[in-house]
Amino acid sequence: MIARAPAFLLMFALAGCGFHPLYGRGGASPAIMASIYVDPIPDRTGYELRNSLMDLLDSGGGNSKQYRLKITLAEDRKGIALQNDATITRYNYLLAAQYQLLDSAGRVVTSGKQSTLTAYNVVASPYATLSAEQDAQKRAAQDLSQRIQLDLGVFFARHKTR
Repeated sequence: MIARAPAFLLMFALAGCGFHPLYGRGGASPAIMASIYVDPIPDRTGYELRNSLMDLLDSGGGNSKQYRLKITLAEDRKGIALQNDATITRYNYLLAAQYQLLDSAGRVVTSGKQSTLTAYNVVASPYATLSAEQDAQKRAAQDLSQRIQLDLGVFFARHKTR
């Protein structure tokens, strides 16, 4: 009985703090998230980001959506590890996105920035290095899509729309 007391106290503290789930009742509904059309994004990483966002938002194709999401990407690679002969053996890959959510009239509803950092190794095989770089880009795009989805979910939860 005494061992359960902290659990009950914690339960009452959480109930009183105003905590509520983001995607639960009163949060961002899946229907609102599905009403977002993600504009095509150039390049391979943009393609990965768009597909990942469409999966997360459960938003299929079609331009007749209530909202439109426009994203601009910026990529940066920096060598971070050197061998004795000054050959770079590891890169950091930074992917940054600026996004705008537009309503059906073309007005900006919300906007934001998100970024993520991944890394990959440079090895003797050019094919293995290319594969590692593409994997880092894909991981970055997936992480960025989750961050953008979370931003949009928070926005819709705070601004109860239709």
